[in-house]
Amino acid sequence: MKFIQAAAGSFVALLCLAPLSQAFLLRPQRAPLASTRPSHHVRYGHGVQCTRLGLWMADRVPFIGGNWKCNGTKKSVADLVKLLNEGGNFPDKVEVVVAPPALHVGYVQDSIRKDISVSTQNVGLPKAYGAYTGELSGNMIKDFGVNWCITGHSERREGFGMAGESSELVAKKTKAALEQGLKVIPCVGEKKEEREAGKTMDVISEQMKALVAELSPSDWSNVVVAYEPVWAIGTGLTATPQQAQDTQADIRKWMADNISPEVAASTRIIYGGSVKAGNAAELFAEPDIDGFLVGGASLTSDFIAIINASTTPKKA
Repeated sequence: MKFIQAAAGSFVALLCLAPLSQAFLLRPQRAPLASTRPSHHVRYGHGVQCTRLGLWMADRVPFIGGNWKCNGTKKSVADLVKLLNEGGNFPDKVEVVVAPPALHVGYVQDSIRKDISVSTQNVGLPKAYGAYTGELSGNMIKDFGVNWCITGHSERREGFGMAGESSELVAKKTKAALEQGLKVIPCVGEKKEEREAGKTMDVISEQMKALVAELSPSDWSNVVVAYEPVWAIGTGLTATPQQAQDTQADIRKWMADNISPEVAASTRIIYGGSVKAGNAAELFAEPDIDGFLVGGASLTSDFIAIINASTTPKKA
């Protein structure tokens, strides 16, 4: 019996080191759910967890972002900063970033607690100062001591009723920001009708291909990918934990195939779409959900509860 257990343990160790294609041939499949996506994590014998990419989830530090969107007066922003500053100790291993409107970035950067970083909600394409009316260049953002920016949010891709930003433009802005020394949160996601038509990964693949065309493999160490299903943003609808997990595992698989397994395994992929204090822990427990990009709930004390949900143990 001891010999059999030892042999089984050796097999698991070899499986975790096996090439990606071999791992696919060896792992079992679960029955398809509504999204018809296979599971990307499986527990083998002796409690050893081996992901599809062969790296531990613990290597990815949880990331909780708050997108304040076009909200906030001087008073309400000051009140929100005070609320966060007095919100108690955060978990040891979590990265927290908030994105106030551009007019409030300087105040928030100067006033917020040091374990919360600040991001802009957008960045311009220009890499330098100049005659670019209305733009916000990466070097301006850096001059404020801000190190993060968001690109490609669906509300910008959709264009507020005007011509929106294409995937190619989002990718160029992402690259320009990286070249200015910023870290970037590019957003990807599908509309309701695209999900219902089974085209979720077709849409996301197109968005990701544009990023891959601009970014070098080394750029991805400064990127956090936000999966935000358009149908769940500001609607009160939320992807089920299984829907979010399946899609984010598919994104990671796509990155492994089109960038590298190492980049796929180390890049944080976060979920955004009506995340609340009441559903954060259940969502975070999924293996490929590395955190959140939170909208409305980031304007309330719920955001603190969501940050604390990052200690939720991952499912096997």
